[in-house]
Amino acid sequence: MTGQVRTVDGRVAGRRGQATRQKLLDCLSEMLSSSPYRDVKVIDVARKAGTSPATFYQYFPDVEGAVLEVADELAKEGTGLTELVEGRSWVGRAGWQTAEELVDGFFDFWRRNDAILRVIDLAAAEGDKRFNKIRVKILSSVTGSLTEAVKGLQSKGKVDKDVSPAAVANCLVAMLAEVASHQKGFAGTGVKQAELKPSLALLVHLGVTGKKPTR
Repeated sequence: MTGQVRTVDGRVAGRRGQATRQKLLDCLSEMLSSSPYRDVKVIDVARKAGTSPATFYQYFPDVEGAVLEVADELAKEGTGLTELVEGRSWVGRAGWQTAEELVDGFFDFWRRNDAILRVIDLAAAEGDKRFNKIRVKILSSVTGSLTEAVKGLQSKGKVDKDVSPAAVANCLVAMLAEVASHQKGFAGTGVKQAELKPSLALLVHLGVTGKKPTR
């Protein structure tokens, strides 16, 4: 945790207060993995953290405020997804490896953060601009990197000049996020995880390069 952490009334929290605040956030995150967002109550989070509702309200105005804090921290982590694309090659076998690792990275990120990402998606779909901003922040860094990758291939004559790099990148990232968020559900359709990932990597590679990959 970096920088000063303040209570709701503006006081700077000490080391013990910061630890209590973080424990409340950790307990909230854990509860979101097993309970619907709307069903989580302040008293339940406080009890799980071994403290009182009064202490909870020292740091957060309500459950939604605490969820926003968790989501914002996740958004900071999500910017690391750009490392899966930035500076990577999309030519030859290296391009196929880049596509595979991008898919693996998305799946891993969504699997580790499934609970809070579901809350972000739900709130954003309901029109909450705060959560929508966080969702955009999570995805925008990798969208930007993919846009630059397509532009780079265009400049070398490897991708048709009429292709819109930004449009391609946004479509691919939307696809990655959607599939990653429903990866468990594909098992019910008879599609195995071992089949899903390479199929998605193929679509990503085709989208970026316009060509079938060299494996």
